[in-house]
Amino acid sequence: MIEDALFSDGTSSYIIPAEPKENEKVKIRFRTAKDDVDDVCLYTKSNIYRMHKVQSKATFDYYEIEWQLTDETFLYCFQIKKGNKLCYYNRCGVAKDYQPYYSFMIVPGFSTPDWAKGAVMYQIFVDRFYNGDPKNDVEDREYIYIGQPCQKVEQWDELPKSMDVRRFYGGDLQGVMDKLDYLEELGIEVIYFNPLFVSPSNHKYDIQDYDYIDPHYGKIVEDGGEILPEWATDNISATKYQKRTGNKANLEASNKLFIKLVEEMHRRGMRVILDGVFNHCGSFNKWMDRERIYEQQKEYEKGAFISQDSPYNSFFQFNNENPSAWPYNTSYDGWWGHDTLPKLNYESSPKLEEYIIDIGKKWVSPPYNIDGWRLDVAADLGYSNEYNHMFWKRFRKEIKEVKPDALILAEHYGDPTEWLMGDEWDSVMNYDAFMEPVTWFLTGMEKHSDERRDELCGNADNFVNTMNHFMASMLTSSLQVAMNELSNHDHSRFLTRTNHVVGRIGTKNSKAAEDGVNKAVMREAVVLQMTWVGAPTIYYGDEVSLCGFTDPDSRRTYPWGHQDKQMLKFHQEMIRIHKQEKPLKKGSLRILYWNDNVIAYSRFEGDDQIVIILNNSDELKEITVPVWMAEVPLKCRMERLIYSYEEGYTTAPDDFIVEDGEVVLNMGRHSAVVMKTKKRQGLLNRGM
Repeated sequence: MIEDALFSDGTSSYIIPAEPKENEKVKIRFRTAKDDVDDVCLYTKSNIYRMHKVQSKATFDYYEIEWQLTDETFLYCFQIKKGNKLCYYNRCGVAKDYQPYYSFMIVPGFSTPDWAKGAVMYQIFVDRFYNGDPKNDVEDREYIYIGQPCQKVEQWDELPKSMDVRRFYGGDLQGVMDKLDYLEELGIEVIYFNPLFVSPSNHKYDIQDYDYIDPHYGKIVEDGGEILPEWATDNISATKYQKRTGNKANLEASNKLFIKLVEEMHRRGMRVILDGVFNHCGSFNKWMDRERIYEQQKEYEKGAFISQDSPYNSFFQFNNENPSAWPYNTSYDGWWGHDTLPKLNYESSPKLEEYIIDIGKKWVSPPYNIDGWRLDVAADLGYSNEYNHMFWKRFRKEIKEVKPDALILAEHYGDPTEWLMGDEWDSVMNYDAFMEPVTWFLTGMEKHSDERRDELCGNADNFVNTMNHFMASMLTSSLQVAMNELSNHDHSRFLTRTNHVVGRIGTKNSKAAEDGVNKAVMREAVVLQMTWVGAPTIYYGDEVSLCGFTDPDSRRTYPWGHQDKQMLKFHQEMIRIHKQEKPLKKGSLRILYWNDNVIAYSRFEGDDQIVIILNNSDELKEITVPVWMAEVPLKCRMERLIYSYEEGYTTAPDDFIVEDGEVVLNMGRHSAVVMKTKKRQGLLNRGM
């Protein structure tokens, strides 16, 4: 039995239709080498069902069975026989025995938005992207945050400091509007914004008001009030901040600017994802008002910190509920003990649950019309796992009723399986099945640059086994929309990881994040990112070689006027290839070959095959790749789309000969190639 020929997956080539409805019939397919096996069966927990050969090509046979679905999840694998030999095929490939954990899974009725499958996304940390409206900039001493006055950073290219959360560079939504041409030329299809709602920090994960865009990002049409005097130790007299963030004219004007931005992005064919921080809010939040921002504003109700009679009292858990603890009750529960991040107490407040569900629906509805939510620390929401699942089931149901093609992505570390059963999240920020294995393989570095493990750098076995395991925990529809990032606001920049320096700012200076970086390895990573299953997501500035240790250093400003133009052009070329080649959006994935520092894999769909090879070593290597496993004809030519090497890259055309289903390439140090099957009047592929 030729085990390397055995194949099936959850794409539309092997499950027809790929996203079936409840009680629908599906066709399930399986591939073997031509005339090679005696029997192929669909294997379920309760029975075995024989499949029938329905198609033969030059190299492969295809078996099929029609299956009547119900409204319940269907689990299966395949059993293959040849003579006395018996094996199984599951999500991880060929197995000697039945392994239920890795079963294929169909969830009738579950689908993810088609627009998000393989979409090229771009993450913007707004304060550091571009300042389009200096009039809305945070001012020095406008308010106090975590014990010290906030600061306006005058020089755009000044580097972040170790305590950076109250330092503001002035990036805003007008700045994003001003740079839409740049983003469109880069090839971006979706923009994911870090939080935009009213908040005192530059990261805005401590929401002050979920109903409005922060006027420091939006529009300040009615300014006034005073900054804090030198002697101030609280925000009671922060009247400028109170007016800017509490005045309805400023709030409404900021929402209108956001509406205008979304309309312009939609006009250009771009989608918008907002960050939903629903596990906790901020101590500045109008429901809590720990900072007494709203206490003096008559149009606002009293916060739960101010009064036990606050309409928001049930939104929080107070450890001291004695009436004498008010006013100014500091005994509320903070997320991970942080008093700046009051944890929301859903279980005790149906009103809070209703409010947050309404917020979720509000922003996907007219006139805002965002296209999806990224959910911050989503698994932490609530005080019990039972409630957490109940909430996200309701959130999905209500958001999808308002906007059926809205995307619901969650931040999650660890196994997401229990949330990805078709009735909660669509997918996740893909740490386990992308960022981490890619980083270990290409750099040997932990994603915060906190640890170096040389035994994992170039360890292809670890890469393949890790990818197989974690990808098997996600439905294919979830994998196709998973956010595949190399860097983001919580981790070091990928380019910095290529220098193998362990450290953070505070223990290392910022220059250490730039010294000795390897741009060829960065290009390898971009090739992998743009050709793997999922939605390749660029963290602003990665495309121009921005460096930085983990946050806050990874939140440096975009270097307008000082971009690495070669890296930018390389990203444009890889995005172009990703968008032009059909298999890179929703095609099958097959790892073809791996060895020390070498990975070769293919994406294929219909008559199109793309082959990708990475040599992450310091040596020139001759690599033989069995491309026939990806349905490349046994004898044909493949054309090169792009080749990255130590000194740069080229898109100059070149051909490679496939003989007996194999292609042989000489790969330079730290190189990557993308190539596709060359069609000759359609005859070669017709022979398959």
